[in-house]
Order: sequence, then C-alpha cells, then structure tokens
Amino acid sequence: MPQTEELRGETILEASGVKRVFGRGQGAVTALDQIHFAVPAGSMVALKGRSGSGKTTLLNILGALDEPTEGCVFLRGREITGLPETEKSRIRRTEIGLVFQSFGLIPLMSAYENVEFGLRVTGASAKSNRAAAEHALEQVGMRERMRHRPMELSGGEQQRVAIARAIAHQPSLLIADEPTAELDSKMGLQIMRVFRDLVSFSGMTIVLTSHDPGIMELADYVIALEDGKIVSHT
Repeated sequence: MPQTEELRGETILEASGVKRVFGRGQGAVTALDQIHFAVPAGSMVALKGRSGSGKTTLLNILGALDEPTEGCVFLRGREITGLPETEKSRIRRTEIGLVFQSFGLIPLMSAYENVEFGLRVTGASAKSNRAAAEHALEQVGMRERMRHRPMELSGGEQQRVAIARAIAHQPSLLIADEPTAELDSKMGLQIMRVFRDLVSFSGMTIVLTSHDPGIMELADYVIALEDGKIVSHT
C-alpha cells in the first residue's frame, strides 16, 4: 500500500500567502493574491471559479510548475517554492502526478506503452516498470484495454490512461487541471469515480480544477476563487 495511506488526515499540501503577478509596472496583472489554505492527506479538493479566476495559475504553483511572486508552498512539510529547477523536476517525477485537459498520449503507443514510457521518464527501474504500469492501468479500470492505441479508445478511456500514467509512480499528490473538460457528463462522472477510488483505497490526495457543479459534489472540499482571491472554502 502506498505510503500516502499512513499520512491520511495530516496536512500534505499548504499554500501560505501565495501571490502571483504577471508583468511589471502599469501593465502588471495580479492573478493570485494572498492565497492561504491547507489540504489534508487522503482528500479530494476542487478549485472552482470562472475563467480568469486564477485556478490554473494556482494549480501550476501547487504542482511546482511555476513560482509565486510572493508566499510559499509546502509539500509534506517541506517548502517547494524557490527550489532549483532540477530539484522541482525531481519532486514532480517522484511525489506529484500531473493530469491535463488534453490527454497527451503518444498516438503510436498502446495504453500500456504510454504508461510504461512515463515511468521510464521518471527514472524508475526497468524491471519494476511492467508491474507498476499494469497495476496503474488496473486501478483506473483499463487493464483489459492496455494493448489498444489511443485512436482505438474513447475520450474517457484515453483520460483514464493519462491518469494511469500520472499515478504509476505512486505519487502522494495528484494535480489535475480540468480533467473532464473534454468529456461528456457520463464520461466525466466515470473519471471522477476513478479519482474517488484513488482517494478512498490508495490514500492519494487530489487537487483539481473544474467548472462542473456535479464534480463539486464528489469532492471533500471546494475552494472558490474569484479575481485571484479565495472567496469561499467549504
């Protein structure tokens, strides 16, 4: 069982005074301002807000893809802001899984090969890759379809493969930016059930963005953003 199970309930991710400003002088735009919140391990948190509210900017900072102008982000008690890019890259490869709107699968590779290739990128040992890739595909209900290429899969199946690729290295934190945006409501619900199972049975922590009200009902916590500020936390 992943080590995340042992941490369930403790704070795994924390944002403290996060501010992000793009540009300088009169042209400066404040995308985030004084963001404070903590995420318990083994929970699913949804960030909601209209386009331009700062959701994706915040997600990029939480996932060590971008740096805040001010403030800090802590992952499992360690500050990850201000680290050298090589160290942030290592953290993304080992402790964080990333899922995006576009599935980002390699067309000529099967579902299994896409996941196994993702493991190779993280530097995992070749001997353990097969078992890890198959286990991840099984977790998202895609083991029976793992020999199919992306063009032979539905949109929901492709997103499940993308999730398998993101969790194959057993990260403690999964970051997902609008993971159901390209899917219809039925397929979107299937993806959310996959996320719910990852939280319930693997103890994984998930932070995602969404516009879908139905998805909010499946999250443990919902943080609403407006004009770069948190306006509610339920």
